[in-house]
Amino acid sequence: MPNKLKVFTGNANPEIAREICEHLDIPLGDSEVKRFSDGETCVEIRENVRGADVFVVQPTCPPVNDNLMELVIMVDALRRASARRITAVMPYYGYARQDRKVRPRVPITAKVVAEMLMVVGTRRVLCMDLHAGQIQGFFNIPVDHLYATSELIPYIRDHFTDVVMVSPDAGGVERTRACAKKLDVDLAIIDKRRDKANECEAVRVIGNVAGKTAIMLDDIVDTAGTLCGGAQILMEAGAREVHACCTHPVLSGPAVERVKQSCLKSLVVTNSIPLNEQARQTEKIVVLPVGHLLGEAIRRINNEDSVSHLFL
Repeated sequence: MPNKLKVFTGNANPEIAREICEHLDIPLGDSEVKRFSDGETCVEIRENVRGADVFVVQPTCPPVNDNLMELVIMVDALRRASARRITAVMPYYGYARQDRKVRPRVPITAKVVAEMLMVVGTRRVLCMDLHAGQIQGFFNIPVDHLYATSELIPYIRDHFTDVVMVSPDAGGVERTRACAKKLDVDLAIIDKRRDKANECEAVRVIGNVAGKTAIMLDDIVDTAGTLCGGAQILMEAGAREVHACCTHPVLSGPAVERVKQSCLKSLVVTNSIPLNEQARQTEKIVVLPVGHLLGEAIRRINNEDSVSHLFL
């Protein structure tokens, strides 16, 4: 028999938690997450969770530190309330870009976050499109890694023709190649390099994009500088039009304005992170829901079924 399943959420993205519960046909867990007047986080779980298989939905998106503390404190509250197992559902893993030492005397903050979650009692993690796959190895507990391409690929098939998939930098080639293979289309790469110190960056497109619909694929769109600059380069290389598909719409600083002013025809994202008001009003930005994908993964974890079969 399936274990007693309960889903709770913090304040980071309650909309996607409601989508998950709708897919699972269960009510959202009753909890209160608020702040005292001095800014401290206060959590109260308002229903019995003893012996339950509990999932806490909380992407650690901006404000990252507030949302991370909410998640950590909620897990502690549930553990003290005798939940049988607590899974942190993190559609977006904050600090994921700090996954290695790039200079002397700097932290590996993605590892610090993993340690925090394990210490307070997290026994499983469910996340989507980690910036660096090796983050899974920072945990000594099971990590289920979902891929938004299962939603992006059908959208690309239905809305675009004569497509070439483009990696906006060398680091995203593996992700883009896998997507291009599933779509049975060509791959292109935007290559940036400095041949000598203090010289301008040389940029070129590896692959043929002339006359085609170029679609850049990335995991995170933050300030949007890479995507908007890449779109201009692809148009200069002869692309008919340029679109971008990204899982996590951080969209900080000047990002939304850059997207509006760029030659990007559209920016397709998921609702792993809630859009700010400015982004919601931007016609170029298209949001694909992924709550059902997370919900199905939760169902499989609760039933002790394979999560990887979702992507076969």
